[in-house]
Amino acid sequence: MNSPAVRLIETRSEFQLAVRQAFADIASAGPREIWMCDEDFSDWPLNDPQVIEQLSRWAMGHRTCTVLALNYETIQRNHPRWVQWRRERSHVVRCLIPDETDGARLPCVLLAPGTLTLRLVDRVRCRGSVSAELADAVREREHLDALLQRSVDAFPASMLGL
Repeated sequence: MNSPAVRLIETRSEFQLAVRQAFADIASAGPREIWMCDEDFSDWPLNDPQVIEQLSRWAMGHRTCTVLALNYETIQRNHPRWVQWRRERSHVVRCLIPDETDGARLPCVLLAPGTLTLRLVDRVRCRGSVSAELADAVREREHLDALLQRSVDAFPASMLGL
């Protein structure tokens, strides 16, 4: 039985809708930090103009968005609006990649502590949940903290050359 604070995700379209709604909730609630984690963000609607608008509403100098991915090639290729948004807000967004040993267990999570936790537990079938439960947020935060301790900066906002 589902708690009213937990909503299940059962399809790819439900996942994308949940991500869009999550960013709208984040923009409204204004949490200090958000964490985005996925292998490559290929199924995330990060090129959606409404997602970018919501992220822009949320982004302020005292807030942070931490992004963890195995690589950023898919983001660069499929999500140019997000790439541009990230360039304009490099003071808010930090992108990282895990060391090689952690790549195989990178979760698919959008975490906004105190607001929501969105997680896919089965990427193939797009099964997961969106939760407002504090215990879910604490569990995901601990897992992400462990991954971030063994991660390095990646995907700079701009490329400087000589």
